[in-house]
This record gives sequence, C-alpha cells and structure tokens, in this order.
Amino acid sequence: MGMVGLILGAFIAEGFQMVDHATQLVLAAVVVFTFIMGGNSLNDYTDREVDKKAHPERPIPSGRIAPGNALILSGIMFTLSFIFSLPLDWISILIVASAIGVMVLYEVWSKRMGLPGNLSIAWLTAALFLLGGAVVGSPERTMIFAAMAFLAILGREIVKDIEDMGADFDRKTLPKRIGKRWSGVIGSFSFLLAVGLSFEPYLSGYMDLGYLAIVAVADAIFIYCSIVHFQNPTRGQRLAKYGMLVALLAFLIGKLHVIITG
Repeated sequence: MGMVGLILGAFIAEGFQMVDHATQLVLAAVVVFTFIMGGNSLNDYTDREVDKKAHPERPIPSGRIAPGNALILSGIMFTLSFIFSLPLDWISILIVASAIGVMVLYEVWSKRMGLPGNLSIAWLTAALFLLGGAVVGSPERTMIFAAMAFLAILGREIVKDIEDMGADFDRKTLPKRIGKRWSGVIGSFSFLLAVGLSFEPYLSGYMDLGYLAIVAVADAIFIYCSIVHFQNPTRGQRLAKYGMLVALLAFLIGKLHVIITG
C-alpha cells in the first residue's frame, strides 16, 4: 500500500510521463518497502511486552524471533532505505531521512504522547505523496494532495484516540489531556480543513470537473464524519477511512480525466 501511494503521487505529478523516471521510481519503491520493513520490525520490538498479552501470535511473543534480532533487522532496513534514497534528488533524500527520524521517534516516544503521535502518522502518510512527486521532479504538484492527506489522517487519528480513550491506559492522548469534546472539535476542524483544501486543485486549473465530482463525495463523507463522531467515534473513524479511499480515487480518476480530455 505504501508503494501504491508512492506511484499515485508520481502519477498525480507527471501522469504517464512518470515512466520517464522509471529508475528513480524503482529506487523509491525499494526505499518505501525497506522503510516499512524497518518500521514494522521496530514496532514489534517496542511493543513486545504489550504484545505478550494483546497479540501473543506475533513474531516476538510467539518466540519466532528474538527481540534483539528484530531490533537489528529494523536498523538494517532503515539503513538500506536511506542508502537507496541517495541516488535520488536532495528533496527525496530529505523526505526519506525525515520519515525515518519521525518513525523512530514515534516508536520510542511520540506514539505514547497523543497529539505528537497523531502528527507523526499524518506526516508519514503525506510524505508518500511528496516522495512520489519529488522522484519525478515535480514535488510542488503533490503538495496540496499531501496536505489533504495529512489533515484527513490527523482528524481520523484523533477520533480513534477518542474511541480508544478507555483502553489507552499507557498513552497520554489528546482526549485524556483536554477531554473528548475539545479533541473532537480539533478532529472536526482537521477534517473540514481538508475539505476546504480539496477545491484548490480545481480552482488552480490543475484538475477539472471530473476530479471535483468525485472529491465532492469524499468531502460529504468527511463533513458527516466531523459531526457524527461526537456521538459515535467508532462510526466516525470508520467513515473517515472510506472518505480517504474515495479521495484517492478522485486523485487518480481526476488526473486520468485531465490526460484524456487534454
């Protein structure tokens, strides 16, 4: 899925001309793949004590891999991810380096601190679009889409924390700090800001009515999410996931429509 996001970012930026950057895209795909391997291995390591009770079937608590080996594997994968980014342009290298730093910080600190963890996940998602644009030489064309993804993910992560407030005994989440209501207000604001930004590609002339028609459906879902999660956070965060899928479809079909109609 990470590589799908990367390729979608490249397609949004350059359309089918992204094949002119095939070598860079392959390298970036390896970067994303090894990065995700590193992140998952580090997650298994940092969550090993919790997983003994919550997920005993996972590699470390089940005894299939030693904790130290998981940590070593994580370090190797993150190192490979950075090495494979070096032939790319400096913007791509900077995005990859920041993503590795954010991921490591997330696992060792920010995921237990609430809002910093929410911001970390949102940035890691947005970085896929930015990297896709950067490797084909047009990062500026994906910035608005990355911003929309950032805000939508941020809103959903906050609503998920509201949903899990009772179970998050070891995390200082935003709802625990400022309460459900004000956290919900911030989550709703994030959703609605994403909706507001969704018109920019059309207004700037980069996307046409084909994009606008589909993204309007995603916008309607996010607007509904910004209201319903106050009564039912589980429904709100699930609908937000569907809204993001529709938005991705709008990005893809919108770009295809622009190419076809010329």
